Amino acid sequence: MSTTAPQAPRTVRKPVQPTGVERKLGNDELIVSKTDTKGRITYANRVFVRISGFSEAELLGQPHNLVRHPDMPRCVFKLLWDTIEAGREIFAYVKNMSRNGDHYWVLAHVTPTFDERGQITGYHSNRRAPARAALQEIEPIYAELLRIEQRHEDRRQGMAAATEALVDKLTAAGIDYERMVFDVIHRCEGQR
Repeated sequence: MSTTAPQAPRTVRKPVQPTGVERKLGNDELIVSKTDTKGRITYANRVFVRISGFSEAELLGQPHNLVRHPDMPRCVFKLLWDTIEAGREIFAYVKNMSRNGDHYWVLAHVTPTFDERGQITGYHSNRRAPARAALQEIEPIYAELLRIEQRHEDRRQGMAAATEALVDKLTAAGIDYERMVFDVIHRCEGQR
């Protein structure tokens, strides 16, 4: 897809519920997208268009959380945003939802884009198929974080409680989120 200019925001509703059906990326496929500093999609490659089920026109100008799966703990996205807004890259395992409610897992690498003055002008994300062994490690962690978030009526309090639980778990292990993801990548990503 060659269009990189942001389009006028449109409302794209997702009235569907998760289907429980998984879509899988091929090992040689790469999802690429770019967003502005607010997370609105400014570029979507053909693989992203195909697996998401949205057309390019429906994706452009929309917040990237359009494909957020409700099984994903919000605290992981908070960590992601805190990291890239601070000008650092991040690797993260993410479960996304297609337009029809199917889901797809990715290993995402998200980086800030800088202008010549060093100011962040947007974000670039490359996503590929994760190893199944990696998901076996990540899914229980995310499920526990989601349970913590859901115990709170206030979404912000839930996210804060899950973030605290994640930090406590990682601190007890002597690592941070980035180290955890790299350890999983190192152990599992060769097992395709």
